[in-house]
Amino acid sequence: MLTNKNILLGVCGSIASYKSASLTRLLVKAGANVRVVMTKDACNFITPLTLSTLSKNPVFSEYFDPKTGTWNNHVELGLWADMLIIAPASANTLAKFANGLCDNLLSAVYLSAKCPVYFAPAMDLDMWKHPATQKNINSLISYGNLMIKPAYGELASGLTGEGRMAEPEEIIQFILDKYQEGLPLKGKKALVTAGPTYEAIDPVRFIGNHSSGKMGYAIAEHLSALGAEVTLVSGPTSLNLTDKRINRIDVASAEDMLQACLSEFKNCDISICSAAVADYRPKEVANLKIKKDSPEFSLDLIKTPDILAKLGQEKKAGQILVGFALETNNEVENAIKKLEKKNLDFIVLNSMNDEGGVFKNDNNKITIIDRNKKQEKFELKPKNEVAVDICKKILDLI
Repeated sequence: MLTNKNILLGVCGSIASYKSASLTRLLVKAGANVRVVMTKDACNFITPLTLSTLSKNPVFSEYFDPKTGTWNNHVELGLWADMLIIAPASANTLAKFANGLCDNLLSAVYLSAKCPVYFAPAMDLDMWKHPATQKNINSLISYGNLMIKPAYGELASGLTGEGRMAEPEEIIQFILDKYQEGLPLKGKKALVTAGPTYEAIDPVRFIGNHSSGKMGYAIAEHLSALGAEVTLVSGPTSLNLTDKRINRIDVASAEDMLQACLSEFKNCDISICSAAVADYRPKEVANLKIKKDSPEFSLDLIKTPDILAKLGQEKKAGQILVGFALETNNEVENAIKKLEKKNLDFIVLNSMNDEGGVFKNDNNKITIIDRNKKQEKFELKPKNEVAVDICKKILDLI
């Protein structure tokens, strides 16, 4: 969800600034582009070098850097950010923010920012309880800023009470929860299938195909980014998910995939079957490796279960079911037949006749056909952008 998000992290003078290192690492690990702005006092508690190393970007603390002759433009920094996180937020900095004071780079960036602002207070108990601090915090909240409440515990002064900065993991979770609140698929459950299936011939050989799973993985990631609770049923693939909230179920054969899908489907609002399921499997599977003793070898094949048709039969009112069709001839006609036969809400048509094909590529060219046989053609584009187009169609249906 934070992948490719531009995040400015403001660090103020506080003993809690040591937690900023862990917070920076977690944000980068989540896929965010992180830049750090420090106050002068913050540099007494944690070095800019530490945060620069962890963020993989220069750290800003002054308007003008005399060593490089560079002007750090606070307006550009504020406009660059998708969100601004102040952690730790000292009583001094909160007072400046609340009253529009602008005597350092961080306060200038705050006043220039057009993005959501999160602040995690960190201070001693008496400072936290002081009416002036509470007034400043209420002012900041009234401006639309979001406070990540401090925790109760032992403080640097030796007192025990409120004032401890929230832990980095708690800050990340707070941001993710807030970010999800306005997402269009919040509260929806989605099922996605991806990759090939392998149908065993003997212990070392199988029938399979060239599907990489990239399309299904991109769809799963984007559905999750839209707020859905996603289960991905994946055939054998080397791909990894960047969104760790997605529930991944690894399977091998078509029968394995069917059972996993039936288990999940009844509770899902949205199901997208993009897996390239093998149509046939060996009638008998050898227990031992088949030796190459004969110049000819024949294999009796039987049909694998039709996962999409089975889900179409099980489909209830309100559920959205989407399938894929990979065709080499009579493409639209065959796709429409599949759409109607399997009770789909729309079908995504791929053509093997398009330049570069479909399998193993990072790009895809699709046509979406709905139940009214209306066709929407899209140009060749990266599969993560194709996923956006497919999910937009789902949003239109909802």
